[in-house]
Amino acid sequence: MALCCAGIVTVAAQSAAPLKLKQTIPLSGVEGRIDHLAFDPTGERLFVCALGNNTVEVLDLRKGERVHSIIGLGAPQGVGYAPELNRLFVANDKGGICKIYDGKSFQAVGELRFEDDADNVRYDETRKKIYVGFGSGGIAVVNAPDGKQVGFIRLSAHPEAFQLEKKGSRIFVNVPNSRHVAVVDRDKGEVVARWKTDLAFANFPMALNEADHRLFVGCRLPSRLVVLNTDSGDVVAKIDISGDCDDLFYDTKRQRVYAICGAGKIDVIDQIDPNTYRVSTTIGTADGARTGLFVPERDVLFVAVPHRGSQQAEVRCYQID
Repeated sequence: MALCCAGIVTVAAQSAAPLKLKQTIPLSGVEGRIDHLAFDPTGERLFVCALGNNTVEVLDLRKGERVHSIIGLGAPQGVGYAPELNRLFVANDKGGICKIYDGKSFQAVGELRFEDDADNVRYDETRKKIYVGFGSGGIAVVNAPDGKQVGFIRLSAHPEAFQLEKKGSRIFVNVPNSRHVAVVDRDKGEVVARWKTDLAFANFPMALNEADHRLFVGCRLPSRLVVLNTDSGDVVAKIDISGDCDDLFYDTKRQRVYAICGAGKIDVIDQIDPNTYRVSTTIGTADGARTGLFVPERDVLFVAVPHRGSQQAEVRCYQID
């Protein structure tokens, strides 16, 4: 009777989990750290920066398998996809090169050379601009249709994650070496404010809740989620999270934050109100699995798992309830 009851409790707990593993796609032969991801909504493809492998892995989500590898890269860190152009933009650490590929043939159709350490990539679909963080302190502005650089935003140090307002003209940028969040005016092409994170440092990942005017900043020293009011820059909340967080996503539909952490955890953080948050669930993944991608239109969270020990490289797809 006790064993039966225990089983019932376990099943109930699993059924109540906000994330359920739906699909696992192996990345056999992929070694080293895995960085950021991008999604093709029309072709149902996922692009995975296998930084340590010097490749971008192309996954067909319908087939549940890898269908192509873009090789010969130099530690690819960031990737952006422009669906209407079928263009893929891959930012490489080595040489600061951003390679542009045709999304069908995967032939290189362009290349941009920045100082070094080309990193996070974001696509502004409305303005048809690609933004690439790079070097010792800058974001390049690239015209997506022709792949030409049309602007440069100077920062005080290397940019990590950044978020673009959809209903405004600002970009919020993590600048961990300067211990602040830079606020950029896209129209002016310059920093207009610098916000502190209240003695929480190593601010790498970031997410934005534009409707409630809240910015989520993931810090590693200590492991903490810091919430900023985007009207004032004030810190309105601080929540302890799992270690080595490298990706954050805000789920508008469910008013949640998903923190993907290299300590082998996904922290699910509920928004009680714009100033109040709590970690409601922590889901085990694998050591070093710290990057991923949330696709709200599909209610899916992807998590990239590197090869470590007996754990082979793979991408896990979690269905969100």
